[in-house]
Amino acid sequence: MATEIKNIWYNPASSAFEGRIDIRRNGKSFRYPCAVQGPMDMSPAEVRARMEVQAKRMSDSDPAIFSYV
Repeated sequence: MATEIKNIWYNPASSAFEGRIDIRRNGKSFRYPCAVQGPMDMSPAEVRARMEVQAKRMSDSDPAIFSYV
């Protein structure tokens, strides 16, 4: 399972970093919207790590409900 993080931005209204994570599994890509609460000066490595964990947790869902890219 490979992950690719794209388009991370900070939303000051919700005090969270938002972005999308693409997970490649069995030759297919699955896209997950992620949000990580934290201060604007949070370490970029920490933001990416938390988003990756969040997306992997979502990707453990039943494959019948996946949206294909």
